[in-house]
Amino acid sequence: MGFIGAHQGNRVGADGLVWGVDSMCQVLTEHGMAIAPSTYYEYRRRSPSARMRADARVIDAIFTMRRQHPLTRVLGSRKTWIILRSNGIDVARCTVERLMSEMGWRGASKKKSPRAPRPPNPEHHRPADLVDRHFYAAAPNRLWVADFTYCRTVGGWAYTAFVTDVFARKIVGWKVAAEMTSDLVTTAIDNAIDNRKRCGTTAFDHLIHHSDAGSQYTALAFGQRLAAAGIAASIGSIGDSYDNALAESVNADYKNELVDNQPRFHGVAELSLATAEWVAFYNRQRPHSYCHDLTPDHAERLHYDRIATLNPEEALTT
Repeated sequence: MGFIGAHQGNRVGADGLVWGVDSMCQVLTEHGMAIAPSTYYEYRRRSPSARMRADARVIDAIFTMRRQHPLTRVLGSRKTWIILRSNGIDVARCTVERLMSEMGWRGASKKKSPRAPRPPNPEHHRPADLVDRHFYAAAPNRLWVADFTYCRTVGGWAYTAFVTDVFARKIVGWKVAAEMTSDLVTTAIDNAIDNRKRCGTTAFDHLIHHSDAGSQYTALAFGQRLAAAGIAASIGSIGDSYDNALAESVNADYKNELVDNQPRFHGVAELSLATAEWVAFYNRQRPHSYCHDLTPDHAERLHYDRIATLNPEEALTT
């Protein structure tokens, strides 16, 4: 039907003949696609079905979401479906999968890349592993995991460090820099501490900070910063990525959803601005399966609302 509509009235040949519906139906029928002219005209007169109208509304909602919030373009059908439902659009997940496939919309897929080892400095004191791969916390500010990743820009290599709260997988601190030094990870932890203080946290006595055994995390200045804040340091075993798997998962999401999903950034300043936008998206808009498809911000807010209901005095000091 679409072929006939697209070619009806087109001129063909040197004699200026014009394709008509009858002639095209005749040719198609001769080639095994039997279509009567009356069938085509009935198709043209038919109004859109209820399903077609419903599909159009969902496509429009997805298109609007992807246009207004460009970072949502990295989401697959499942997370897109969750966001649509949270915005009051009652649609089945299979419908979103079908329509996104028809429109050619696909989420970012994780790519496996070799992890460059960061050997520890033998002169640095290395704290014990207090986590032992148990990436679970009963409340915010009980366990933070940290790591940094490499990002190639037009101006050279850049490095992005993240600090993630295990309770709701929320990114609480980050930093982009041009050098892979202890200042990179120290600034990230400073950012995390400041962010939590602005949200009302007054003490970090029950907090563990876990990282790999890279020299940046075993440096004296970094250890002193943790100690000054009352944070217990924890270091995974050497050369074992599973000992810091959660932090590396955040790095992978960052690379796949931001860094590798668009043209190369010009330098540290541009990457830093984009990272700030991605962190806000990750914490506030992106559903997380660990949080039962809530965003990290929403999951934390529900926790504090529950604490405030059960024990108002504890909520003031958490």
